[in-house]
Amino acid sequence: MGSLTEKAVNNHKSFYTCSGAVLCAFADSIGISESEAKSISMPFAGGRAGKCGAIMSAEYVLREKFGQDADAKIAEFEEKFIAADKGSVMCTDLRGKVPGSCRACVTDAARILEEMIG
Repeated sequence: MGSLTEKAVNNHKSFYTCSGAVLCAFADSIGISESEAKSISMPFAGGRAGKCGAIMSAEYVLREKFGQDADAKIAEFEEKFIAADKGSVMCTDLRGKVPGSCRACVTDAARILEEMIG
């Protein structure tokens, strides 16, 4: 497990939302503060946007890192997430149906993101 993935998992263990755990772990990578990351990630928490909040935060990071080329990276990210025994990116499909639910989603989203951004 990479250091940013570990940070995301520790954030979640410290009662951050799924989206906050991921975005706060990667905040430095996109030049924002942890406080900004918490604020930005709040609308993504708990599947309020439909997709898993951890995924929404990872995709936010990809958009910030890759700009106009982000769509292809996001599609690649989602493929990898689904292939990691999740089967979906939608919160309602994941919550309570995936072993470890939110923590597992935070872990996989952060791991895949960390691999993609190096």
